Amino acid sequence: MADEGIRTKILVVDDEPDNVELLTAYLLNDYDIIPAYSGSEALDILKSCEDDLPDLILMDIMLKDGMDGVEAAHFIKINYDIPLVYITAYADDSIMRRAKLTEPFGYILKPFEESELRTNIEIALYKYEMERRLKESQKWLTAVLNSIGDAVIATDEEGLVKFINPFAEALTGWDQDEAIGLPLSEVFVVENEVSGEKADDPIHKVMKEGMFYGLGSHTVLVTKNKTRIPVDVIGSPIRNEAGKLLGTLVLFYDISERKGVENMIYYQNSQKDM
Repeated sequence: MADEGIRTKILVVDDEPDNVELLTAYLLNDYDIIPAYSGSEALDILKSCEDDLPDLILMDIMLKDGMDGVEAAHFIKINYDIPLVYITAYADDSIMRRAKLTEPFGYILKPFEESELRTNIEIALYKYEMERRLKESQKWLTAVLNSIGDAVIATDEEGLVKFINPFAEALTGWDQDEAIGLPLSEVFVVENEVSGEKADDPIHKVMKEGMFYGLGSHTVLVTKNKTRIPVDVIGSPIRNEAGKLLGTLVLFYDISERKGVENMIYYQNSQKDM
């Protein structure tokens, strides 16, 4: 979306000059209009103004001249981050299925009223801005979780792994590509070091208790290659603003060094008592 004080630029793509003129007449008072009369011309315009791209594209689906609107939109989706709204009078089911794959921000059916056109444009710009902010937030969150010095795994509400940071990959032995989509219980295998019994399921514990610190004493992580590593575990629910549980965040860290020190102290004390 354009910065405040700068007019929103809209690329209008339609092979009928009368349609372009009508759209321009409807929108010119509030938007800067860039006309294009074919898919190839639209792509040439985008290529020539990559430092000053339009904020929105209105694309007629049924373009002629060798490239229809869906083909042009597909190329735009791959190469540019610009919201696109289709304008169409008619399209058969196969074309609409293709159009959906380009993930447009709206459809406007001809004939349309000026108010309908403006409403669809503003909704598309708003949706795009919200998606942009969400993606930015997700990138920040991923960067933070990746930089944390402890291992972190996040699941969805069904307990399937949605995120695993590099430290968790190193400790569990599971690569991100392998782990994503698997049940947490398959990637994060923990048991009691003394008895060999399975430790409490972090997801069940979070659902029952909320945030927790520790799954019990003598907890060890059984890695993918069956190495056993003593760990401390913290679990926390992931909830939306309404309080609905969206998943579980599991943070864990290797306490081998601490256990070594504890065992040394225990041994020294036991020697004194002899």
